[in-house]
Amino acid sequence: MSNYNLLLKNLEKLELNKIRNLLPNYLDEVAKKPPHLIESLLYLTQEEIKDLNIRASEGIIKAAGFPFRKTIEEFDFEFQESINREEIKDLTTLRFLENKENILFVGSPGVGKTHLAVGLGIKSSLSRNSVYFISCHKLIMKLNKAHKENRLEKQLQHLAGYKLLIIDEIGYLPIDKEGTNLLFQLISRRYMNKSTIVTTNIHFSKWGEVFNDEMLANAILDRLIHCSHIITITGKSYRLKNASIKLLDQKNNTKLKTN
Repeated sequence: MSNYNLLLKNLEKLELNKIRNLLPNYLDEVAKKPPHLIESLLYLTQEEIKDLNIRASEGIIKAAGFPFRKTIEEFDFEFQESINREEIKDLTTLRFLENKENILFVGSPGVGKTHLAVGLGIKSSLSRNSVYFISCHKLIMKLNKAHKENRLEKQLQHLAGYKLLIIDEIGYLPIDKEGTNLLFQLISRRYMNKSTIVTTNIHFSKWGEVFNDEMLANAILDRLIHCSHIITITGKSYRLKNASIKLLDQKNNTKLKTN
């Protein structure tokens, strides 16, 4: 077996697959003017590290539980004029993670709150930060189940450990006092330690009605709002926009067929 084939096998055993795939073309490119050995090794190892980061990020994205994969770049800022594009752009630097700040997206259903939350979650994942996305209803169910099975402490520690926790749809369904208490425990653990993104269609003044406990609702809100970015979206629904476009297309298609 030639030294070249031995090298390929060694790279495979070491799981340096990116270098292994690059090597044939790279050797052809440098055959005429071989670079310094250090330059070659630096280039190949940097490409391997890039590939490692991509694979690790993809694993984080897969484990995060996003309902869909949409980036901030795909968001239609022209349609939602109430959003400050520069403010969102600043959030994509992920300084809010380092500062342990929260983000609260407030607005009616369909205005893009979840899209923005997912987009920031994906951006965080690509920088290899641990991220978890969950609806408020499912989160309460998860905490209740852990409480009944005497493993609440372990569950709270697990959820409190994510660099970024995204809680979607607070306010869509009412929460009983037990669920409110469990959520308060989680938010308290993350307070000033990790960042949390929340989306809600309910004004803060009505959170007491959602949580069925004015005092705990205020306590939760107080911890979320402190050191936070509050982004209120007052635009129209994307769903209605898309529905209108589909309806228009259907009408146009009908006219074409008729003609």
